[in-house]
Amino acid sequence: MESIRFTLNGRVIEERNASPTTTLLNYVRDHNLTGTKEGCAEGDCGACSVAVLDTEAQGGPQWRAVNSCLVLLPMLQGKTVVTVEGLQQQGTPHPVQEALVQELGSQCGYCTPGVIMSMFEACYRKDLKDPSWKLDDQMCGNLCRCTGYRPIRDAARKVAGTCPADGFTELRSSAKAQTMALDYSANAQRYFNPTTGGDLAALLAKHPDARIMCGGTDLSLEITKKFKEFPLTISVEGIAELHAVTRTQTGVKFGAAVKLSDVEALSETDFPPLHRMLRYFASRQIKNRATLGGNICNASPIGDTAPVLMALGATVVLQSVRGQRTIPLDKFFLAYRKTERQPDEFLHSVDVPFIAADARASAYKVSKRRELDISAVAAGFLVRLDVKSVVTEARLCFGGMAATTARALKTEAALIGKPWTEASVNAALELLKDDFSPLSDHRASAWYRATVAGNLLRGFVLETQDNRLPMLPTRPSSTIPLSE
Repeated sequence: MESIRFTLNGRVIEERNASPTTTLLNYVRDHNLTGTKEGCAEGDCGACSVAVLDTEAQGGPQWRAVNSCLVLLPMLQGKTVVTVEGLQQQGTPHPVQEALVQELGSQCGYCTPGVIMSMFEACYRKDLKDPSWKLDDQMCGNLCRCTGYRPIRDAARKVAGTCPADGFTELRSSAKAQTMALDYSANAQRYFNPTTGGDLAALLAKHPDARIMCGGTDLSLEITKKFKEFPLTISVEGIAELHAVTRTQTGVKFGAAVKLSDVEALSETDFPPLHRMLRYFASRQIKNRATLGGNICNASPIGDTAPVLMALGATVVLQSVRGQRTIPLDKFFLAYRKTERQPDEFLHSVDVPFIAADARASAYKVSKRRELDISAVAAGFLVRLDVKSVVTEARLCFGGMAATTARALKTEAALIGKPWTEASVNAALELLKDDFSPLSDHRASAWYRATVAGNLLRGFVLETQDNRLPMLPTRPSSTIPLSE
């Protein structure tokens, strides 16, 4: 299609002139929907939150709150969008609006529309069985410094999971995925939305310099903060096979475009360490757009999924017109922001093997804030033990310690053949300084990173003495929660 076609507050929009790098936030505000506010323009504050009907969600269509400042207009091809102005039905405020009023959850009102849209998602979620942490997670991406969070949380608790029998429930129930096929040009910029892996491979073979886009939670910052305009963008979001999750006898294959909120839900049983890391990966709005493949291909040395996936022995599948090839994740990262992916290749899927019965594994993230923050150090650990609790295999993977996410190979080797005890770990940690020489920056000093990395491994041996796959408690107060 040569125009961007989507539904906004019940009205069909057909846009032919807006630049492909126009954000949804700017578009709705330019069209007199000014309830949606701009705060940070980088996905931190939640003031710009709107709802999108996600027809690719695992388990069926779901209403999802997203940061409109990071959503580019072509990403909405075939989608349904609701802003705070579209919540009233027949002139009656939505239950989430009523709840916030009744609980006195608004004062200046600037952040209130975004708060309402996060509550809107909560209203139609069916998985809020444990509100003590899931409601915290739902609302952590919204800042409000006027009211205080307690009345907002009380309002969210009142409506969470109620799924009222209204037009929004009907829309969700009847929604079917629409094609995202798009070849759109405006203002000397072009945006492709291919719908098959073969078409994507052909486009990349023809345009190897194109920017590859999916959720946009990182790449969109180059637009909102650095004011870049991409001459040619190729999105992978419209390819159904990249949204697939396939369970095999040996593990789970996640399509590269599976959103992290879905990965979080799906990993709780099979991959507790991955679920644990995603609890504090980012806000709900970010996880509703960010993808597993995007976080890996971003190749940030502080990317949060890479250490835990590397520890679990994940492999990645790359595809091009030449076919597919599989690479262990610990061989994928070559240098700072450089990977094995060639310009004409795309990440097709991520294969995560099931955790062996004799393995103990966990993941950790250390940052200045517990929620919605960038890691100073991240870690994913897995050890396998024999019947005498002697280490037969060790995979100790760190982010934030080098130019890439990497394994502590010398420390791993020192653990092999040793009993899984604090003494063995303390002895092996003497080699950690030979594995990494971390840098100092505004997030942490080299000394801090080295010290924290060692302490995380010490915490791992303590946590796994009685529980081989430790989970976070409802509300952890520290990185390594230990019972008395």
